[in-house]
Amino acid sequence: MFALEFEKPIAELESKINELRNMATSGEFNIAEEIARLDAKKVKITSEIFDKLVPVQKVQIARHPNRPRFKKYAAQLITDFVPLAGDRCFGEDQALIGGLGRFNGQSVVVLGLEKGSDTDERVRHNFGMAKPEGYRKAIRLMDMANQFGLPVLSFVDTAGAYPGVEAEARGQAEAIAQSINACLRLRTPLISVIIGEGGSGGAMAIAAADRVYMLEHSIYSVISPEGCASILWRSAQQADEAATALKLTAQDLKGLKLIDSVILEPLGGAHRNPDQAVASVGDQIEKALKELTPWDSEKLVHKRRQKYLAMGRI
Repeated sequence: MFALEFEKPIAELESKINELRNMATSGEFNIAEEIARLDAKKVKITSEIFDKLVPVQKVQIARHPNRPRFKKYAAQLITDFVPLAGDRCFGEDQALIGGLGRFNGQSVVVLGLEKGSDTDERVRHNFGMAKPEGYRKAIRLMDMANQFGLPVLSFVDTAGAYPGVEAEARGQAEAIAQSINACLRLRTPLISVIIGEGGSGGAMAIAAADRVYMLEHSIYSVISPEGCASILWRSAQQADEAATALKLTAQDLKGLKLIDSVILEPLGGAHRNPDQAVASVGDQIEKALKELTPWDSEKLVHKRRQKYLAMGRI
């Protein structure tokens, strides 16, 4: 597994433990006590490191290449998932995946920004950066949710909307604005989870929800730390300082009342135990759906709008 700089002490211990386990399975040695000692030491060191993470380290974890992506959440949480393609206007966008499925037996519309897990997937999904047709597809699916009375689940993991010339030429800003508006006028429950990186309007476009949750080591901000540093200090080298100033961690945003709750990750981050992380997200979504069901559409829309109008007011 790829190890970040501050994770290297953990990676070294994991390597030693794996070596000892391989020796133990060969039948030549009985070293269970040593493995148990190293396991306990690994837990202690991991706890110490992750209890003292600074914002820039949270950014690195949110972007970790081994972090579970949307496809894993869909595969583990959504049954009978049927992807629906195209925006009925220009074409199909691979960065934003959407479709119909069942969550614990409940029919739902699912939206997810997919970064990809290897080089080929990352290129195919444009690194999770959606173009206008992606957001127009999201609008189409939210309209479908309205028509059939289906709750919407959205999973956010993107550095932001695609900033290319062709995206701007096709109306990127307008598509994002219309997608946010579709979220706000949705007459069924909308539950959104930031599973990795939540970047700017590209994330907000499918996350103006009744319930917004963040994984413990995910981030959510109006701009990347590098972009912020480039604007304010004319150098991306101040990204560490920018990450702190942006208040982009789940804990910061919960304190500012911009999200509803923080979902705890397995010790050492979601990339160390993806199945457990996905299960925790599923539990939180199940709880939220129970709180929001049954729903009165008029009250639901009014309460959602008031929630966002209240943000930033003293």
